[in-house]
Amino acid sequence: MQTSQLTSYFANSPKPVGGAVYQAALDRSIDRLRELLPIAGLRNPKIGHPDNRWSFCDGPDWVMGFMPGQLWLAHQLTSDPAFLAAARARRPQFRAVLDDRKARDHDLGFIFSLSSVAEWLSTGDDVARNMGLEAARWLIGRFREEGQYIQAWSPVGPQDRQQARFANGRMIADTIQNLALLHWAHRETGITDFREVAELHEATTLRHLVRPDGTTFHTFLFDPASGEPLRGETHQGFADHSCWARGQAWLIHGFANCHRVTGNPVSLDAALRLAAKAEELMGNSKVPVWDYSLPADGSHPVDSSAAAVTAAGVLMLADHVPEFEARRWRDFGCRLLDGLLDTCDLTGTPGAQGLLAHGAGHVPAGRCDAMLPYGDYYFMEALMRAQGHRDFFW
Repeated sequence: MQTSQLTSYFANSPKPVGGAVYQAALDRSIDRLRELLPIAGLRNPKIGHPDNRWSFCDGPDWVMGFMPGQLWLAHQLTSDPAFLAAARARRPQFRAVLDDRKARDHDLGFIFSLSSVAEWLSTGDDVARNMGLEAARWLIGRFREEGQYIQAWSPVGPQDRQQARFANGRMIADTIQNLALLHWAHRETGITDFREVAELHEATTLRHLVRPDGTTFHTFLFDPASGEPLRGETHQGFADHSCWARGQAWLIHGFANCHRVTGNPVSLDAALRLAAKAEELMGNSKVPVWDYSLPADGSHPVDSSAAAVTAAGVLMLADHVPEFEARRWRDFGCRLLDGLLDTCDLTGTPGAQGLLAHGAGHVPAGRCDAMLPYGDYYFMEALMRAQGHRDFFW
């Protein structure tokens, strides 16, 4: 397998809609990554400080794959061996995740699609491929047959009974992004378990997390013994009945990618309905508030990461619908990118270590208005999609 597998084929892509503005932002993003390499070393960003410096992951963390993901994108665009070396040097950290049962959770797709799978697709390295397949095997091991879903957070047992009661029997919107690892593993091996688990979890997501009006729950709870569906709730959103903006974004991007991989029209319809609802709920705002159901009075934190994920998702959608529909989703994706560039862009700010300000990591827990590594990764992906790139690591 050669690096050329990840070459973007502009001749077969729609005409780029962002032109020089988006390319310049992408170039600045790559320059910022170069500046970060000697500062970060082998560390992976976790969340930004108020002075736009990173705090870094301390051991396994669900966000640890986003820095390598950016490095592999930068290598794809530049062929600079410094990006390849920096991404590959992190491999022992990802090996440690596979060797630690407490670290192997529902976010293995986030972690390994952007590290091991990206390395395999970029270099053809067999060790990276095997690590990606091992992660996929651990991920399907979390599948709950009785409810047809992948268990989200891990119940931690008698040392924390409250956490165990909260986590057991729960699925979340975020997990749809992790299904890409399973679809990749199926393509690599032909083993049907990978595809079947991905498709069953996707179907359960559509059935229980997507409301009839096109808004979404963040989490859904099942009876852990029988699998009986109980109720939708939130964990990071405003309220159980509300629509958490990044959860909506995960699902837009996730359903769009499931359609891209499988061709399932049900996945496409779901992504289109959720995208249309997000477009409606944003109104005239440049960047979405962190939850679409917040009271109208008062000011609320925005979430640049929700904007970036949504932009990448709707720009992906534009590649899979007829041209008269595609124009709408390209326009929406570019509107989101323009909002980020107008209000959140740090790529020209001296001393900043990340790409985007004003990310809402977990507002109920007090983590808002910060740089977020996932916001930065999807910002780069969205900029590339707006420029006609179609080959990523999902």
